[in-house]
Amino acid sequence: MQGQNISDIIEEYLKRILADTHQIEIKRSEIAQLFNCVPSQINYVINTRFTIQNGYIVRSKRGGGGYIRIAKVNLVSDADVLDELIAVIGDDINSAQAFQIIQSLFEDGVLTRKEANLVLAAMDQRTLAFEDKRIENTVRARILISILNRLKYDD
Repeated sequence: MQGQNISDIIEEYLKRILADTHQIEIKRSEIAQLFNCVPSQINYVINTRFTIQNGYIVRSKRGGGGYIRIAKVNLVSDADVLDELIAVIGDDINSAQAFQIIQSLFEDGVLTRKEANLVLAAMDQRTLAFEDKRIENTVRARILISILNRLKYDD
């Protein structure tokens, strides 16, 4: 595990568990204690590595009996998940976030490598080389939402 930071190690640990069950329920304080880190480190990992863009749904309950539930989802098998993803994209999305979504669709087998590469080429920063980044991110979001809607309604 040399060269890995604590966030990478925690992410790997949670993904190993998810590989067997597709959904886990954890207590932030217990995981922090297991890895000898502060609970906010667990929040950071969950908020950055287990996003809808990466194919995960996270739900939590605060308080004494609180938990964090992480579920791996197939992005196109559930229209509600796609609708949530479209809502997250909103009116604009940067290239890194768009890449995460396309990578998740590829990993879930929804897109072939060739299809994923074509979509990435259409949304690339060099392709959408507008002087105004806001326009670039808006056009990228429109392209991605259109693709997701097509996937949602074309079986």
